[in-house]
Amino acid sequence: MHTRQLGRSGPLVSALGLGCMGISHAYGDPLPRAEGVALIRAAVERGVTLFDTAEVYGPFENERVVGEALKPVRDQVVIATKFGFRFDADGKQLPGTDSRPETIRAAVDGSLKRLGIETIDLLYQHRVDPALPIEDVAGTVRDLIAAGKVRHFGLSEPGPQTLRRAHAVQPVAAVQNEYSLWWRAPETNGIFDACDELGIGFVPYSPLGRGFLTGALKPGQALAPDDMRAKLPRFQADALARNQDFVTLLQEIATEKGATPAQVALAWLLAQRPHIVPIPGTTKLRRLEENIAAADLTLNDEELDRIEVSASELEVAGDRYAPAQMAMVGVEAPLKHDA
Repeated sequence: MHTRQLGRSGPLVSALGLGCMGISHAYGDPLPRAEGVALIRAAVERGVTLFDTAEVYGPFENERVVGEALKPVRDQVVIATKFGFRFDADGKQLPGTDSRPETIRAAVDGSLKRLGIETIDLLYQHRVDPALPIEDVAGTVRDLIAAGKVRHFGLSEPGPQTLRRAHAVQPVAAVQNEYSLWWRAPETNGIFDACDELGIGFVPYSPLGRGFLTGALKPGQALAPDDMRAKLPRFQADALARNQDFVTLLQEIATEKGATPAQVALAWLLAQRPHIVPIPGTTKLRRLEENIAAADLTLNDEELDRIEVSASELEVAGDRYAPAQMAMVGVEAPLKHDA
């Protein structure tokens, strides 16, 4: 597996990481813990060193699975987790965000315990808290780094000015935003500009469009009620049918390359910038191996140009999230009164 540096200040990691969310959360029944552990260890054996989780996945269970799986190889891997959502006393997720300093500190202590580690390698704010200046968040993480509980600071789905303000307090190693051939907003909303200027790594989540770009989802295919995609606008039947042209484009290139649409989609991402590290998720070993093989697939300039020209002629049908979720991305944190 090739390696990449997450920005100027971040860790050296495998060119492709593993998004672990789907093992325990969001896409129907979770994998039995033993199967989840086995899948993560299979990724390690194949050269993956970046593993992404969050307290909200499960909630909490995904961190336990990741921690158990990586315990034998702790010193060989980079573990990323996230804070920032609200929970009740019984651990049930509540609406809204919470990044108050005391909440961050409690979340970190909980994550360290569940993961069974002494230091979190990369700690993301999962979503910007619109009630709290980002300087307070970054300052709290800076203190946790000084205390040895965290190594690197990250943000997920921030607005570009919030990213810059956070970086001024505590250097940001990585931004984790959705990015794929199906969702290219980071190219135009100021996030790539800020990352390039400040030397921040970029970690695309849903790099395969939550499975859509693999071609595995067919028009008219029903999703289980407990699959989060069933509630997303672009996964509704009409939108899925209209978006098939993206899969067709990837399949054309894949056929020529002796590859799969998923591999072309990941290779395209890797070609965009040297500090991009996608984190495709899966629950199947064969898909894991398919994704990992994309790190060795090179798209030449002519192929990249063809994808660019063809994709520019396509229009994505449907938003990536429902309105309440869309309201939580690209948020600019309020200014600090003494700023």
